[in-house]
Amino acid sequence: MAVITLTSASGSPGVTSTALGLALTWPRPVVLVEADPTGGSGVLAGYFHGDVAHTGGLIDLPLAHRQGALAQALPASMLEIPGSSARLLPGVRGHGQARGLAGVWEPLCVALRDLERTGQDVIVDAGRLGLVGAPEPLVRGGDLTLLTMRSSLPALAAARSWAQQLHETFAAAGALPRLGVLLVGQGQPYSSREVGKVLGLPVTSALPWAPDAAAVFSLGARRPRRFEHTSLVRGLRATAAASQTVIDQYRTNLDAGAGAPIVGSR
Repeated sequence: MAVITLTSASGSPGVTSTALGLALTWPRPVVLVEADPTGGSGVLAGYFHGDVAHTGGLIDLPLAHRQGALAQALPASMLEIPGSSARLLPGVRGHGQARGLAGVWEPLCVALRDLERTGQDVIVDAGRLGLVGAPEPLVRGGDLTLLTMRSSLPALAAARSWAQQLHETFAAAGALPRLGVLLVGQGQPYSSREVGKVLGLPVTSALPWAPDAAAVFSLGARRPRRFEHTSLVRGLRATAAASQTVIDQYRTNLDAGAGAPIVGSR
């Protein structure tokens, strides 16, 4: 499947928790990249309770890139997530370090896409759009970018201008089918259809608003009984399947020399 990037327009729609939840329920080996320029690993501090020290991560890559060994340095910069087939590439420890990654995002995107040849997919937590040091090449250059948002009126208002800008950027590159919305809390109060209509983008998938279950990913909370059967986990698996469908359809139509609309619930 290759590279899927999650990003947001504003607020706290749960990008990090969703990205981690996707990684932990993913059907294949996957790498979770913490590319949020805000700094401070939400996964290490939350899911791992701050008990895991990992001094490497993205901060290792500028030097490796200057030495022409970025792809070779990736495995050593990652951390295994126990009980899963996922690995974590931790982000920068402070927002000031993000500026040092400006020249790394583009080649990193290429290296991450190449992981597909080894049977690995990639999920990128790109954080909030518009921040200094934002990983724009990962937002533009993945196989699928999902604008992650809540379904409230403030969330719609904040996302509208960013949706238009993303639409224009992807359309200019002929890559519009690789752009969609991941809706968190559908029906609170707006539906996927209503959100898609306002933003002019298809809603690729929707997750339920399930704060207790989400705390397993965001805070490392104890898993409730039958956690694998909760609505959130079912939604995460459905999101993985929907993402695969979108990417497969895009690639099929690209090979055929024709464009196609993204699959979604418009």
